[in-house]
Amino acid sequence: MLSRIAESLFWIGRYVERADNTARLLDVHVQTLLEDPWVEEDLACRSLLSVMDRPAPVPPTRADRGYVLDVLAYDQVSASSIAGSLGAARDNARRARETISSELWEALNATWNALGAQVEAADPHDFFGWVRERGAVVAGIVDSTISRDDTWQFLVLGRSMERADMTARLLTTRALAGPAGPSWTTFLRSCGAHEAFLRTYRGTASVEQAAGFLLVDRVFPRSIVYALGQAEQCLAGLEPVTDRATLDAARRHLGLTRTSLEYRPVSQILDDLPGEMEQVQRACAAASHAIARRYFRSGPPAQWVGEAL
Repeated sequence: MLSRIAESLFWIGRYVERADNTARLLDVHVQTLLEDPWVEEDLACRSLLSVMDRPAPVPPTRADRGYVLDVLAYDQVSASSIAGSLGAARDNARRARETISSELWEALNATWNALGAQVEAADPHDFFGWVRERGAVVAGIVDSTISRDDTWQFLVLGRSMERADMTARLLTTRALAGPAGPSWTTFLRSCGAHEAFLRTYRGTASVEQAAGFLLVDRVFPRSIVYALGQAEQCLAGLEPVTDRATLDAARRHLGLTRTSLEYRPVSQILDDLPGEMEQVQRACAAASHAIARRYFRSGPPAQWVGEAL
């Protein structure tokens, strides 16, 4: 597979997952601002922008709900926003058009074409629901129409790494909100995890159980441990380990982070949840750079050399 195609596939997976998870995060944030009259809107919005690595307005300008939505939802230029991520996914799909299925291209293209109308017509909650539905459609098409070859491996590798990173950001926002944040039931619902959590624990959501479910559950696909493990499996599918003594850099970063979470008590992780989640984000970034160096690296441009006389 050409490196440019592999890179486009990897980023399709990442951008679609980024849009989906950003919609989930913003839905909880906006709901909290609407339901709790005592929450400090400027502080909450600045905290969210910090977690998402986006600049906040310079004081005395306030960071309010409208500013956050413009930056993280509706901005079509930045790939950190929902609209920008969906546009970037469609652009990458166009570059990998000959590799992906027709259904996947049509889903991404139709999503982009409908985006403007959704932004103008829908209120934030309806818009976030539409984004989640489109993300689910794309994920279903990827899993049902693409052979489990390198094309699928790169798509799911990008999706899994972005999911681990964004779940870490979701948990960070909940930890920073403290008692003023949404209930864990609301938070689990926003992650699509509430029913799965109830089937697992059959009781009320304590902090340790709810956070642990999204951190280390081995069978729930949105937990960080599951997503990191899925990314490791994709890397193994792309390049099986042949040397018993070494592992490539990407798998080392992901594996160290996964085992650090998986084999420690959840209570110990919760003692410094924002710091632990920052380590997850750093590991995903380091693994992404390692993957780019290994699979997406392109050689120097060819130069014409005059014929020696």
